[in-house]
Amino acid sequence: MLGVIIVGLIAGWLAGKLMRGAGYGVIADIVLGLIGAVIGGWLFGVLGVPVHGTLPFLAMATIGAIILVGAAHLIHEL
Repeated sequence: MLGVIIVGLIAGWLAGKLMRGAGYGVIADIVLGLIGAVIGGWLFGVLGVPVHGTLPFLAMATIGAIILVGAAHLIHEL
Protein backbone atom coordinates (compact mmCIF):
# COMPACT_ATOMS: atom_id res chain seq x y z
CA MET A 1 0.00 0.00 0.00
CA LEU A 2 2.84 2.39 0.81
CA GLY A 3 4.38 1.64 -2.58
CA VAL A 4 1.15 2.60 -4.34
CA ILE A 5 1.02 5.88 -2.43
CA ILE A 6 4.63 6.66 -3.34
CA VAL A 7 4.02 5.83 -7.00
CA GLY A 8 0.83 7.92 -6.89
CA LEU A 9 2.81 10.85 -5.51
CA ILE A 10 5.41 10.56 -8.27
CA ALA A 11 2.74 10.10 -10.95
CA GLY A 12 0.83 13.15 -9.74
CA TRP A 13 3.99 15.22 -9.71
CA LEU A 14 4.92 14.05 -13.22
CA ALA A 15 1.44 14.78 -14.52
CA GLY A 16 1.53 18.25 -12.98
CA LYS A 17 4.89 18.97 -14.62
CA LEU A 18 3.88 17.55 -18.00
CA MET A 19 0.46 19.15 -18.20
CA ARG A 20 0.89 22.52 -16.60
CA GLY A 21 4.49 23.18 -15.66
CA ALA A 22 3.48 23.27 -11.99
CA GLY A 23 1.15 21.05 -10.05
CA TYR A 24 -1.90 21.86 -7.97
CA GLY A 25 0.05 21.50 -4.73
CA VAL A 26 1.46 18.51 -2.88
CA ILE A 27 -1.81 17.12 -1.54
CA ALA A 28 -3.70 17.64 -4.79
CA ASP A 29 -0.85 16.05 -6.76
CA ILE A 30 -0.96 12.98 -4.49
CA VAL A 31 -4.72 12.70 -4.90
CA LEU A 32 -4.48 13.16 -8.69
CA GLY A 33 -1.75 10.54 -8.85
CA LEU A 34 -3.73 8.02 -6.80
CA ILE A 35 -6.93 8.58 -8.74
CA GLY A 36 -4.87 8.56 -11.94
CA ALA A 37 -3.53 5.14 -11.00
CA VAL A 38 -7.09 3.88 -10.75
CA ILE A 39 -8.04 5.47 -14.08
CA GLY A 40 -4.87 4.15 -15.71
CA GLY A 41 -5.51 0.66 -14.29
CA TRP A 42 -9.03 0.67 -15.65
CA LEU A 43 -7.91 1.99 -19.05
CA PHE A 44 -5.04 -0.48 -19.38
CA GLY A 45 -7.37 -3.31 -18.30
CA VAL A 46 -9.94 -2.37 -20.95
CA LEU A 47 -7.19 -2.25 -23.57
CA GLY A 48 -5.76 -5.57 -22.38
CA VAL A 49 -2.31 -4.13 -21.61
CA PRO A 50 -0.59 -6.07 -18.81
CA VAL A 51 1.26 -4.04 -16.17
CA HIS A 52 3.96 -5.85 -14.19
CA GLY A 53 6.62 -4.03 -12.20
CA THR A 54 7.21 -0.62 -10.71
CA LEU A 55 8.13 1.37 -13.83
CA PRO A 56 5.20 0.12 -15.93
CA PHE A 57 2.89 0.85 -12.98
CA LEU A 58 4.36 4.34 -12.72
CA ALA A 59 3.80 4.90 -16.45
CA MET A 60 0.22 3.65 -16.15
CA ALA A 61 -0.48 5.87 -13.14
CA THR A 62 1.09 8.88 -14.86
CA ILE A 63 -1.01 8.37 -17.99
CA GLY A 64 -4.13 8.13 -15.84
CA ALA A 65 -3.14 11.26 -13.91
CA ILE A 66 -2.50 13.14 -17.17
CA ILE A 67 -5.99 12.20 -18.34
CA LEU A 68 -7.41 13.40 -15.01
CA VAL A 69 -5.43 16.67 -15.04
CA GLY A 70 -6.47 17.27 -18.66
CA ALA A 71 -10.11 16.78 -17.70
CA ALA A 72 -9.68 19.13 -14.72
CA HIS A 73 -8.22 21.78 -17.04
CA LEU A 74 -11.15 21.42 -19.41
CA ILE A 75 -13.67 21.74 -16.59
CA HIS A 76 -11.79 24.70 -15.11
CA GLU A 77 -11.87 26.52 -18.46
CA LEU A 78 -15.66 26.28 -18.64
